[in-house]
Amino acid sequence: MKTFLKILTIFIAVGAIGGAVMMWMDPTGVSWGGEPMLDLLRAKMPWPDIFFKDFIPSGYVLLAVNGLTQILAAIMLFKNHRYAYWACFICGIILMLWIVVEWFVWGFVALSNIYFVLGLAETAAAYYCIKRTR
Repeated sequence: MKTFLKILTIFIAVGAIGGAVMMWMDPTGVSWGGEPMLDLLRAKMPWPDIFFKDFIPSGYVLLAVNGLTQILAAIMLFKNHRYAYWACFICGIILMLWIVVEWFVWGFVALSNIYFVLGLAETAAAYYCIKRTR
């Protein structure tokens, strides 16, 4: 189960980093089909003139919330830190909450649904490991 969590945290982190880089390389979202999403963000989120002129701030938030936290959890797993499973548990919950916000803004999108399932799997695996180590 620990190996599964290592692979999963790295996979999610790479996805978040890739998404952030994509947002920074084309902040308009035109080249990757995100332009309509930007309009929905402006319509549904607070302070659209500050945070949603383009995807640059969203890229930083994605990197911080789902990229760096998953990297930290993976490092903790590799170093056998005593709170590694708790870090994974929290990261899974954070990812699922992130996806719930995406569902609110964009509705159900296949990629979001997949990442929700990954967050659920991470949370469940971490919970199993926490219970097993007690």
